[in-house]
Amino acid sequence: MELGSSTQIAVMALGAACAGFVQGLSGFAFGLVAMSFWAWVLDPRLAVALSVFGSLTGQLIAAFSVRRGFNWRRLAPFVLGGLAGVPLGVAAVPWFDMDWFKAVLGALLVLWCPTMLVARHLPAVRGSRAADAVVGVAGGVMGGLGGFTGTLPTLWCTLRRMERDAQRAVIQNFNLAMLAVTMAMYLASGVVTRAMLPSFAIVAPAMLVPSLLGARVYTGLSEARFRQIVLGLLTASGVALLASAVPRLLARV
Repeated sequence: MELGSSTQIAVMALGAACAGFVQGLSGFAFGLVAMSFWAWVLDPRLAVALSVFGSLTGQLIAAFSVRRGFNWRRLAPFVLGGLAGVPLGVAAVPWFDMDWFKAVLGALLVLWCPTMLVARHLPAVRGSRAADAVVGVAGGVMGGLGGFTGTLPTLWCTLRRMERDAQRAVIQNFNLAMLAVTMAMYLASGVVTRAMLPSFAIVAPAMLVPSLLGARVYTGLSEARFRQIVLGLLTASGVALLASAVPRLLARV
């Protein structure tokens, strides 16, 4: 899978830069933002590998630049559940219908997130450690499929009305753990190949400065503004997923 045309390289770098800023700001969504660029021009297998690599790189940057609200007892159920889910997602990659996956996930985000954004007085969901673990499993499966580890855990933490720094700490450290495991499994199973390395070398520097800028902006956000940004990003991600998946599904009819 060799490096492609100048257009592909430009789109690869632009997607990494935009996704890096968003991840630095919100703690998640690298894969969703990057895929909205890459799905149009890159081979699906390369796009998935780059998504996981970029997400992991961004989380490593964030681990050094944003360190607030860490609580191991709060994080543990998500991580333990995610560790069970990642192998399932990785195993499903060769047979999974990514178009249907994007369509269903996109529809969920587009329908639910604007409702939460408009209905400010919706009661908080009462969670439990068992429920957190189930959400962790789902996040792990989605991470194995393409680096989308943070989407459902972020939505779940938002539903629970977690305080800003607590939510950021859960999502950031959950993503870091799941993406590290996913990348290790991709390397071991041959999903990542030597021919992909030049593409990795484009993504990493393209996202570095935007990720740091996003983390800097995050430190100045209020609780309300952070919630609005997270829900807005989730909604936009849903629209992007639908835009990339629906035309492909309609072409099958």
